[in-house]
Amino acid sequence: MDSSPSRLGRYESNLANHSSKIVRNSSSLAKSISDSGSQSLASILNNPHAGKSDYWWSPTSSIPAPEFAPLPAANSAGIPKPGSEVNKPDFGPYLSSITEHYSRFHDIQQHESLEGQDSEFAGQGEALVACLREVPALYFKEDFQLEDGGTFKAACPFKTTAENLVLQEKLSQYLDTVELHLVKEISLRSSSFYEAQGQLEDLNAKIVEGCNRIRELKETIRLLDSDLVGSARRVQEVNIRRENMVALRKKLMLIQYVNQALSTLKLLITSADCAGALDVTLDLQHLLDGNELTGMHCFRNLRDHVAASVDSINSILSAEFLHVTMHDEVSIEGVRASTSIATNGKEEKTELNEEEVSNLRDRLLPVIIGLLRTARLPAVLRIYRDTLTADMKAAFKAAVSELLPVLVAKSLGLEFISGGRMVNTDGGGSSLADKLKNLSPECFLQLLSAIFIVVQAHLVRASEVKKAIEWIMCSREGHYAANTVAAAIAVGAAAAETTQETDSHGSNLLSYSSIGDARDNDATRPSDSSGDFRTDVLRENTEAVVAACDAAHHRWAKLLGVRAKTHEKLRLQEFLSVYNLTLEFMNVTEKIGGRLGYSIRGILQSQAKNFVECHHESQMTKMKAILEQENWNEIDVPEEYQNIVTSLFSSELLVSGDTDDPPVDIATRNGEMGTNGDGSNSTQNVDRIDSVGSSGDSVVQPLPAQNNITENDTSVAQSSDARHRERGRSSCRTLLFKGLAYHMVNCGLILVKMLSEYIEMITYLPAQSPEIGQRLVELLKFFNTRTAQLVLGAGAMQVSGLKSITSKHLALSSQVIGFTYAVIPEIRRILFSKVHETRKTVIAFEFDRVTQDYKIHQDEIHSKLVQIMKERLLFHLRGLPEIVESWSSSEDSNTQPSQFARSITKEVNVLQRVLSRTLHEFEVQSIFRQVVVIFHAQISEALSKIDISTPQAKTRLHRDIESLLQCIRSLPSGNWSDSSPPNWGQLDELSVQRFGREVDP
Repeated sequence: MDSSPSRLGRYESNLANHSSKIVRNSSSLAKSISDSGSQSLASILNNPHAGKSDYWWSPTSSIPAPEFAPLPAANSAGIPKPGSEVNKPDFGPYLSSITEHYSRFHDIQQHESLEGQDSEFAGQGEALVACLREVPALYFKEDFQLEDGGTFKAACPFKTTAENLVLQEKLSQYLDTVELHLVKEISLRSSSFYEAQGQLEDLNAKIVEGCNRIRELKETIRLLDSDLVGSARRVQEVNIRRENMVALRKKLMLIQYVNQALSTLKLLITSADCAGALDVTLDLQHLLDGNELTGMHCFRNLRDHVAASVDSINSILSAEFLHVTMHDEVSIEGVRASTSIATNGKEEKTELNEEEVSNLRDRLLPVIIGLLRTARLPAVLRIYRDTLTADMKAAFKAAVSELLPVLVAKSLGLEFISGGRMVNTDGGGSSLADKLKNLSPECFLQLLSAIFIVVQAHLVRASEVKKAIEWIMCSREGHYAANTVAAAIAVGAAAAETTQETDSHGSNLLSYSSIGDARDNDATRPSDSSGDFRTDVLRENTEAVVAACDAAHHRWAKLLGVRAKTHEKLRLQEFLSVYNLTLEFMNVTEKIGGRLGYSIRGILQSQAKNFVECHHESQMTKMKAILEQENWNEIDVPEEYQNIVTSLFSSELLVSGDTDDPPVDIATRNGEMGTNGDGSNSTQNVDRIDSVGSSGDSVVQPLPAQNNITENDTSVAQSSDARHRERGRSSCRTLLFKGLAYHMVNCGLILVKMLSEYIEMITYLPAQSPEIGQRLVELLKFFNTRTAQLVLGAGAMQVSGLKSITSKHLALSSQVIGFTYAVIPEIRRILFSKVHETRKTVIAFEFDRVTQDYKIHQDEIHSKLVQIMKERLLFHLRGLPEIVESWSSSEDSNTQPSQFARSITKEVNVLQRVLSRTLHEFEVQSIFRQVVVIFHAQISEALSKIDISTPQAKTRLHRDIESLLQCIRSLPSGNWSDSSPPNWGQLDELSVQRFGREVDP
């Protein structure tokens, strides 16, 4: 075998050709090279400081001697040592100048050291390295072409003939150097080349021998196979064929089974046998999850077919679930029941009996189990929630459309004929909202009641469905379906978990590979995934009922919102009927749904607030009109007002009796009336008291009715006498409260009725109690202020046409104010039982202020009565000097007291009679206690200034003093001075001083 030429030979031939080209190009110039230009290469390499020049070397180059600065002389210790101030950066310029030369020197040293190594491998390759080092790299480039301008300039940079000769000499030296080193490298590698060639020939001979041995082994194996292994191999092939045939038979039987299963599955789905269909899909899914059907092209679409079957089963189960839960007869029966309620007022029972509940559970059980196995129950419950919500809205709409014509006809007084047409009184242009607004309160209440029955029927059934699902999902051990339900929950949980993990096209297809193991191990023991799946089902089940309740709340709130303006103007009982029915509706629906209805609560509270505001404005306007019409005459108290006071304010049953002597605790609670002798709080002087007759009663004039007062709120004085005459018994003259009898006027009874309505609102609208409390305070303030303006300020003389404000008017005003002052604490107690603690402080402050205002008002009335008596006394005292002068000029022929004494006595007795019949005894005593003090002070002061000179005048003066003292001692002051003669005072002392003895009591 011939060996191929080595790379070294090719390299040497290429290098020789290249060298020959250089020699031919430079042969003409080699003869002119001067011998003086030759110098040893070592001399230039050993000089690291040789300067750079355009030539290869310079014969005159030399290394200049370095110049060193003289060392400083050693001085004293203060001078630093030489070299201590020199740092490494100071040598930077020197190091940079010798770095290149030092590198070349280092390379030469390494080259010499390598030449001294082992003689066998020493010098191989070093000659070529020396060529590369000595000859410029430009001549070794692969793209070296002298035809190129740049290359030629770089290789031949001569300008003169001398330079050309030098360059030719250089090229000759380069060529000699290369040839020398090539010969050296060839000589170094010649022994290795021939040795490798010999080894290659030996290897070729060994390969030929190995091929012959392999040929002999193949022949031996062929002989053995034909003689010994042939029969055994044929037996093995037959066994393999038999196994293949058995496997083929199994595959064919499996194909037959799958085809029969698909046919059976189709029949089961057609007959809506979902349980059997799910069992078939379970078996098919086991086959798909295993390896039996792997590689069968005929079953490539089997997985999609099973998934489609499962979807069909889910559709059937969903439809069946909605059919069972959404009972179609509920809506029809509910509307019929609501129509019956609207027309006849008869209610029907909406709750399911025990048999219906049992049937519902039995019908839901297989459907729920099937949906659990397919993990579709949460999704079906969401569909059920939407369907139930839509059905609730449709039920509202159907009930309104069915009942509204009947109720509109009833409101208009027409007769509605079922199946016929009602006379269209509005021209057909009224919308549904307008018809709802125009319904009377009674008809709207009937509409709400009918809708209540319809909604309750739907929600009761939805609640029973919810309970049935919870009963199925929470079946305990011992129940006949407990194991089945637990297994279905486990299957559904695993399927739901697989669906979440895969999230692929076949998400509806069940993955039974891991489920079957779980069912075999323990089907009744719930795992974590089963617990989560059960929780999801129960949550969706609850959300369905909650959504239905929310829809009912929303529709009910819309009905209330349509009549928002109408409800503000309803009477209290009418609004409370709607409010209480709405509360009952909220309680029933919230109990079924288990959550609060915020939408309906919000609109109900908003309407309640608006009603309170509107009702308060109406009451304030009504009270203003009544007070302006009030003639301040006493009226009888109808029994209904006494019942109002007894039921609302009294904590125990009050009985009529002698109220002249009030209990001690009542007098103590009211306290002693304060005195205000100067009457500075009066706003206007009251006319003479001459209008008070002998009986002290004024004529009662009928109260004219006005348009802004309703028929129920007309003057109580006009109707009380007629009612009592009809009943055939005497009328009650006073209003009893906590053992005290109060004489009332018309505005006082109207105030009692208004207060009872406010308290009723507090009772039935507890959420609005703070607002109602504020409005109550406003009403009480207005009544107190306006009463003071009309009576104390004599405003009734302008607005009511009274000629004067009498003591009877003042007394009756005091009674009304006193009654209101007495019931304010009870109103406060009732209000605070409904108000939250955080709001009580502000309301308590307002009630304290208004209570104090009423107390001050009553004290001012009493002070006004005292002031009237004081003014009458001063009026008579101004004419006393003339009367005394007449005593001195005439004889004592008249045994009666003077006109001065008789007038004072008469007016005091009239005032006492009027007040005693109207005011309470402790109030009368408080007033006359102040009158006694004023009489003693003013009369004694006036008489002390009179000079009595004649015996006749002294006798008549003594007679007048006795008459005045007898009158003073007869006044009911409660014997405030604890003196032996009652009402002892300055006039008694003057009598003793003037006449020497006391006047007999």
